[in-house]
Amino acid sequence: MPRTSTTVLLLGALALSANAQAQTARPGLWEIQNKMGGNAQMDQAMAQMQQQLASMPPAQRKQMEDMLAKQGMSMPKAGAGGGMMTKVCITPEMAAKQDMPMQTEGDCTTTVTSRSANALSMSFTCKNPPSSGEGTYTFSGDTAYSMKMQMKTMHQGKPQSMTMDGQGKWLAAACGSVKPPK
Repeated sequence: MPRTSTTVLLLGALALSANAQAQTARPGLWEIQNKMGGNAQMDQAMAQMQQQLASMPPAQRKQMEDMLAKQGMSMPKAGAGGGMMTKVCITPEMAAKQDMPMQTEGDCTTTVTSRSANALSMSFTCKNPPSSGEGTYTFSGDTAYSMKMQMKTMHQGKPQSMTMDGQGKWLAAACGSVKPPK
């Protein structure tokens, strides 16, 4: 998969994951860990992207940080087991709505397919890059969740499937320098 498509798909998936936590989330700073996989090509692309992020020149890194900050996110960092970690700010208004903020990158449409006191199931479709998927978030009170997602995309005219497993945990009431999504 080309680096640009992989990066856009990963950042979009991270944002979808971050946005879904508004189901029963406590306002404040959250840390989100996600691990994508499902095929050898995706695993290799993830490893390459992590290397690129680690060796990014300072000016390019600053540009990427600024772009992510506009979406309420901070620069992903390599996590345990090849996953990615990011931090997201959830405002009191976002938590009170118990609704998912809209994903703006990739021209995506997200639909909540079911909701209960401790779980949310959703599906999404994105136009850029063309992709779709569905996932389930299971909440442990208002300070943690786990997530499983299955995604599909096309690469060189061939369908590809991937998975994403993730966790989110509340870190603090104050978001510090991490700005909320717009």
